Amino acid sequence: MERKEFIKTCGFACLGTTIFPPLLQGCVSTKSISAIIEGENLLVPQSSFEKDGKMLEYLVVNNSKLQYPIYVFRFSENHFTALYMQCTHQGNEVTAYGEKLVCSAHGSEFDNKGNVTNGPASSPLRKFQLELDNQNILISLKKV
Repeated sequence: MERKEFIKTCGFACLGTTIFPPLLQGCVSTKSISAIIEGENLLVPQSSFEKDGKMLEYLVVNNSKLQYPIYVFRFSENHFTALYMQCTHQGNEVTAYGEKLVCSAHGSEFDNKGNVTNGPASSPLRKFQLELDNQNILISLKKV
């Protein structure tokens, strides 16, 4: 391969890795919502997991008092996990891609339970205690 062709190929590869991930993320059924804090709990309506008659796998939940969003993954009707979307490597925000959370700064990856699946991070994401009532997921923001 000649130098000019090599540079052109590498340029297209770099462009592809920049453009395609956000497009692919749009293929995943996701939803970002704002939720209110009541006392020490972030209240997430369980109905937020319904979109166009389908149940979503996860939500990204924001509140202006939180530095980073919270990823809420739905395993079943009554089984959820809530994870703080701050990478444990150097504190950058992670991005949700379905059942995987990825830190774009250094490539750390986490599963939907917050466990590290690819470094350089070595600690799991912060998990929140949660409980369900008839209408909401109550995510405790207390430090444990």
